[in-house]
Formats: sequence, C-alpha cells, structure tokens
Amino acid sequence: MGKVVLVTGVARRLGGRFARRVQREPDVDRVIGVDAVPPEHHLGGAEFVRADIRQPAIAAVLAEHGVDTVVHMDVNGTPLGPRGGGRTSVKETNVIGAMQLLGACQKSPTVSRLVIKSTTSVYGSAPRDPAVFDENTPPKALPSGGFAKDAVEVEGYVRGFARRRPDVAVTVLRFAHVLGPSADSPLAAYFSLPVLPTVLGYDPRLQFVHEDDAVEALRLAAGEPRKGTLNAGTFNVAGDGVLLLSQCARRLGRPTVPMLLPAIRWGRSALRSVGATDFSPEQIRLLTHGRVVRTTHTREVFGFTPRWTTQETLAAFAHSRGEGLLPPHRLARTVDRVAALLRAEEVRQDG
Repeated sequence: MGKVVLVTGVARRLGGRFARRVQREPDVDRVIGVDAVPPEHHLGGAEFVRADIRQPAIAAVLAEHGVDTVVHMDVNGTPLGPRGGGRTSVKETNVIGAMQLLGACQKSPTVSRLVIKSTTSVYGSAPRDPAVFDENTPPKALPSGGFAKDAVEVEGYVRGFARRRPDVAVTVLRFAHVLGPSADSPLAAYFSLPVLPTVLGYDPRLQFVHEDDAVEALRLAAGEPRKGTLNAGTFNVAGDGVLLLSQCARRLGRPTVPMLLPAIRWGRSALRSVGATDFSPEQIRLLTHGRVVRTTHTREVFGFTPRWTTQETLAAFAHSRGEGLLPPHRLARTVDRVAALLRAEEVRQDG
C-alpha cells in the first residue's frame, strides 16, 4: 500500500493544483481533498470529501481513510469567492481550522508527516528590520492583525503539536507572496487594482514565488527526503532576486498614487471595496518597509531551488492580468517620442 495524502483547501486553485500533482507520485496510493465547499475545478483522481476543518468531524476523515500524510493548505489571506465570507470567516478557518486539524492529527495513530503552507509575513515589516530574514531571525515587531497574525498563531500551534508528537515529521514552508495566473492573495488583489496607492516617501523591496514553484516545494515536503536533504523543519521559499514596488508598478503598467500614511489608513475601507480584501495594518507596513528573506537553508538542507525568479514571477502574473493603464511598452514609446521632440526642439533653437 502506498501513501494516503490528505490535502486541505482544495477548493482554491493552488490547493487543487497540488492535489492533482501529488497523486502522480509513484509512492502515493490515494489523495483525499478536503474543503467546506466543492471545488469548481477538477481534482484528477483525488477523492473529494466535503468537510469543514473548523469542526471536530475532520478527525473522522483522518481515521476513515487511514491518512498518513497531511498537507494543510487552507491558510489564506482572502475569502474563497464572493460568497466566502469576510475577514472573520477567513480568520476562523485559518486559526480555528488549524487547531481542529492539529488536534485530529495528534490523536491519529496513522499520521506520520505534516506539511503546513505558511508565509514569510510572519516576520512582519518594521523600520528597523534586518536587510534579510532567515528562518531563525526573530521579528522586530510581531504582526498585529490580518493574515500575517493568523499565520503566526498557526505556526505557534504547529510548534506545540511537534513537541507533543515528535514521531511526526513536521515541515513548515514560509512562502513569499505567491503570484501567477491563478494567484489568490492580498498582494495579488492589490496588484490587480487599476491604480496602486503607495506610501509617500517609501519604495519597499519585495519578493515573489511562482505558483508552479509553490506546488513543487509542497510536493517535496510531502514525500520522503532525497539523499543528502532533510524535509522536516521550517524553510523560506522565494524566487531569486528582489524588486522595488515602483519597479513592480511599472512592469504591471499600473500608475501609482503616493499618499501620506494617515490617508492610506483612512482609505482602507474604500480599498477593500475595490478588491484589496486584506488591506490590514500589516499590508500597509509591507508597502512601507517591505520584506526580503534568505533561502540558503532551503537550498542546502531542503534541497529546493525555485525555477522562477522574482522578476519572472511578476512577469507571468502581469501577463495573466492583461495590460494596465500604462503598459510598459507604450510608456517607453511615449518617453521616446517626448525625448525625440525635445531633441528636435533643441536642434531648432541652436539653428
């Protein structure tokens, strides 16, 4: 008998992609996809079980199917679709759902591997942050709200679980902002706005990871470690390179509107109404101070190197969203025309 893998959050596109990918592994016998609502996309040969991880019934699902590997992907910053509820519902799924799932895993005699999809947002964003975070760098200020705070709480419960069940291999993958054609995250919603509000006087550094690389990292974490690697522990996952927010805006073709920090805080409700669903204080801090993580531990210990760079990931995301109000190629042509007109004017005046 091969592995029985349970994947939470399969109604989201990234969860569905991973469920389809992991069932192709030669040592995987069955994949159980779990979510509170049926997915609109297909799951390949995975079995879908409609279950709310916030309820104790998730323990019965583990027991009934003899699950040995759990990949928890139902930790997110945005609601699932227009009927997915607001911030309260998202927080309940993130935090209470994780507590119920971990409690079920703790009691299960068959579970031997647990993989958690987390985020580099747990490091926070503060003015005195180090230039680069590694997995052991403590944040200067813990996130105070939004998705980032949820992730901090979830990781705390995971550490408690690891102490109580040392026989279970636990892997926490801290992803930089996941982007790609099917990205569903607070930053993806922000980058999809027609005009990007920015904090006056700041140009933060950002990192991204392509959804293809996210799926591959999760696949490695769910399997047996390759020779010379270890896939239990906490690992940062981010594409090579860094982009400034101003560079992101130009490559997306989105004009920016620099605003004083108090004005952005005051306009949070308006931003939510146009798609920035998690425009929390932590999101504002990210757009002020940015965040960069080191991935050396992931490459050398976990044995994973992303195929997509940060720049390539943003380009793929930009292509999937279509041209913005100021497409880079049109902007470049406009700048060239203006420069040519200025040169012609200089020549005329000199003549």
